This record gives sequence, C-alpha cells and structure tokens, in this order.
Amino acid sequence: MWCEDEAGPYQTKPYMGSGWHPMGCPGQLPHEYQRAGTVKFMTLFHPATGMIRTKGTSSCTNVVLHAWLKQELVEILQALPEPTTDLSTDDICAWWESWREGLTVKATLRADPPPLRLLLVMDNLRGHHTPDLLRWFTAHGILPLYTPLGGSWLNMCESIQRIIKGAANESDG
Repeated sequence: MWCEDEAGPYQTKPYMGSGWHPMGCPGQLPHEYQRAGTVKFMTLFHPATGMIRTKGTSSCTNVVLHAWLKQELVEILQALPEPTTDLSTDDICAWWESWREGLTVKATLRADPPPLRLLLVMDNLRGHHTPDLLRWFTAHGILPLYTPLGGSWLNMCESIQRIIKGAANESDG
C-alpha cells in the first residue's frame, strides 16, 4: 500500500513569521515587494517502510501529476516481486472484487485483469478519477482507494507532508 497527495501551494520565497501591526490595521508590504510564486509538493508515501518519493512543481495539473505518478508507480512496481501466475482469471477477478466491495468509485475492470499488485490511497480530487488514469491503474494492477470527503486524515501522506513542512519551517527561522 502506498499513499499519494499533493500539498501546497507554498511560497517559494522564505518568509518570517507573522509581523506585528496595530490591531485593526492590517500589515502592509512595500510597493517593491514581489511575490516569488508558489509551488506544490507531490508525494508518494509507503507507511510500512517510511519510504517517501516527492517532487516539487510550480504547476500541478493532471498532466503534470499523472505523468509523475505513472513514472514513480512503474518504478515501485518493478521493485516488487513478480505476481504469482498460478491464479485463474476467475481467482484474480474475485481478488479485485473483494477489495472493491463497498467502494463508491469503482474503475471498470478488464475481462482479464492483471493480478492486483498495489493499493494506492488518494484523496477524492476529480483529477484522480479520470478514465485514462483509472484504466492505467487497473492495467498495471493498481487499485486506487479514495478517502471520503472530509476524511483527509485517513491518508497517511497528509501527515508526512505536515511533518516535512514543519521541519522546513524550523530550518528557515
């Protein structure tokens, strides 16, 4: 099982904590101030080993995220032991169905699905449900499991991102 999430946006320019200003008068920046943009932090986390794969990006569109995710997942799958090939198609379908039971979003399975190789916990963003991505997942033996709305705490990737962000903020100060 792996977990995936995108965090951010984060400012690309280091900044000090909140400044002091009189109550009722919001803080102001000089007219020369230029925002240095924002970045997103794409993360894959393997809770069993603590392994983390990350990439910072200035844009996190589906095109960017899906390309990175596919590349990382192919590398992860290549490192896994080969799936057993002594299972019948009916057994493989039953295995997929046992994991899909109760899911509200189910990717359409092929008539001859590959062995189930990896569970991927993700949030419920619309981009994670695109037909092309779901077809790619099932073709590679990956079953996406989506956290319910308001249940982001169920994705352990969120926790590891908070730890990394906290450590980065401590090193800035």
